[in-house]
Amino acid sequence: MSNSEQPSSALTGFHPFRGIKRLLPNRLFGRSLIIVVAPVLILQLIVALVFFDRHYRIVTATLTRSVADEIGYMVTLENRHPLGAERDSERESASRIFGLPATFLPGADLGNPVTVPATPLDRQLLFVLDEQIPQATNFNSRFFEDSVDVRVQVNNGVLQLLVPRARIEAANARIFVFWMLGSSLVLIAVAALFLRNQVRPIERLARAAEEFGKGRNMPGFKPRGATEVRRAAHAFIQMRERIDRHVQQRTDMLAGVSHDLRTPLTRLRLQLAILPKDSDHEALALDVAEMEHMIEEYLDFARGEGGEDSQPTDVAVLLGDAVQDCTRARKVPVETVRLSAEDGPAVMVKRNALRRCLINLIENALEYGNHAEIKLVRQTRALEIFVDDDGPGIAEADREDVFRPFYRLDEARNLQSGGVGLGLAIARDIARAHGGDVRLDDSALGGLCAVVRIPV
Repeated sequence: MSNSEQPSSALTGFHPFRGIKRLLPNRLFGRSLIIVVAPVLILQLIVALVFFDRHYRIVTATLTRSVADEIGYMVTLENRHPLGAERDSERESASRIFGLPATFLPGADLGNPVTVPATPLDRQLLFVLDEQIPQATNFNSRFFEDSVDVRVQVNNGVLQLLVPRARIEAANARIFVFWMLGSSLVLIAVAALFLRNQVRPIERLARAAEEFGKGRNMPGFKPRGATEVRRAAHAFIQMRERIDRHVQQRTDMLAGVSHDLRTPLTRLRLQLAILPKDSDHEALALDVAEMEHMIEEYLDFARGEGGEDSQPTDVAVLLGDAVQDCTRARKVPVETVRLSAEDGPAVMVKRNALRRCLINLIENALEYGNHAEIKLVRQTRALEIFVDDDGPGIAEADREDVFRPFYRLDEARNLQSGGVGLGLAIARDIARAHGGDVRLDDSALGGLCAVVRIPV
């Protein structure tokens, strides 16, 4: 790739909203709630900023101008009269009428005061006082909690006024914010309640599909919710019924095939029983036994999980029974197989099908290895069963191929020796019918490790 192509490729893979998507919740309820609530909050924020700012500025400007007129009148009185009782009397009268506590500081000088506005109220006061009062002024809105200290240069001193904050500031600002936040919380609560009821049928449908994928039934599942959700639920129920019907038809057909095939085999066995014992008799008997074994393998693979229902099962006990059956059938010492199973609660599985899966894997381990180790590990949402052996193993490139029906390896280790190549295919089919899988890996014993994972 040339250098000129690299920047375009980098831009092609760049997604500006990928970071935002990572912050979004994963659940449908959370995303739906954001879709409903976010526009409302944004609208309220815009309205609050525009209305509140305009309302606050207009009300504050009106109030401060009114107070500035009163301060201007009191300043005029101070400058009109010389020092004395009359001036003090006029000041007290104006202070009582306007509600502005006033104190005269004789001989004081403001000089060139500089007020640094820190709040919108400070900015409005600075603007109005500079506009309406020609004398030097200064104020402090942070020294007193309920008042603003305003000082004006007058004849022979400084006039100090304590202006009540309620007279120059919009008193309903906090109430407005409170009602805005309160209404937003009410809207969010109502939206969450309705969304919860709308999302619950979708969650039930997803849970029913998940249980069906694990080979379990979800009793009491009925279509509920909005029309679209009901349609999806009806479609799921129809699909489940079609699959169940197909499995049942296949099972019934295989039962008939099994009966039809065993009938001639039974006649062959009867005829062999009355024939004289010779080399031909022994060869025919082996052929009949091999045919019976092949038919059983075919039927097991085609039957799959069959019509068996899931039931609470102690997998540790089931695994122990499978080990005993395998060692007894192959006539090997029990010490050949080492079993390690964690105790835990029973889980919903198809007992006979899972037992068949485990027996297939354990028999493979005993066929091609001298020792086998079986371990059951319980995780939060799954069971994992490890079947290790010390046999020759399987090349990594062939590990997926051996799960194909009727596949046979050409190398020294053939997992289906003496069979038809269906053992691992049946094991994986059963595991996947439970919503899990079977994979092959290297064993710590030097051979092959088969791992069965069953979600719970």
